[in-house]
Amino acid sequence: MTLIEIQNVEKIYHLGSVEVPALRGVSLQIEEGEFVAIMGPSGSGKSTLMNILGCLDRPTRGVYRLDGVDVSRLGDSGRARIRNRRIGFVFQNFNLLPQMSALRNVMLPMLYSPHRKDGRAVREILSKLGLAERLRHRPSELSGGEQQRVAIARALINDPPILLADEPTGNLDTATGGEIMTVLRRLNEEGRTIIMITHEVDIARHARRALHFRDGMIEWEGAAGG
Repeated sequence: MTLIEIQNVEKIYHLGSVEVPALRGVSLQIEEGEFVAIMGPSGSGKSTLMNILGCLDRPTRGVYRLDGVDVSRLGDSGRARIRNRRIGFVFQNFNLLPQMSALRNVMLPMLYSPHRKDGRAVREILSKLGLAERLRHRPSELSGGEQQRVAIARALINDPPILLADEPTGNLDTATGGEIMTVLRRLNEEGRTIIMITHEVDIARHARRALHFRDGMIEWEGAAGG
């Protein structure tokens, strides 16, 4: 079943009177339950595409359909609802609030959700990710891998079907990065669709399909070796 459909999407930024194209007529489909790696050099358009997929930005031209809904036509509030209910975000820098415990960081997205879970559900998610003994620890008291697992738990708390991961192992050593990829693969095997930006070929191999961007276009795509 096609979950995401992008048709002839362009994104143009304006720097004064100068137009800077970031995406040049990109078309792609992502099926429900896929694990897709997006690769390419800096400035290739992959982060711009991720922002559009995550409803953080809108295309200048073209169509973005999510579950058959033309997201590119929605206003700010409509896209915010989709972000909150349908998409979880995992970032390279974790983006945890330093003054809050792991437990409270994970609970944050529930403030904007009409379907709030209780504290027991939050503890269950953290325990599933191996953090049962670290619930009260602040980010500065956690290792990089533990911080990223807290960030993944936060992304999962509203039970979104889609995870967008932007360089999820970029700040981690090789062994810890492998542990995080094991977590993401397990989540994919449980049915979540995962779209991941990475510069690392070894990390991309954990995905099922890879898209390589250059100059705002898909240069090639194929099996990633997962």
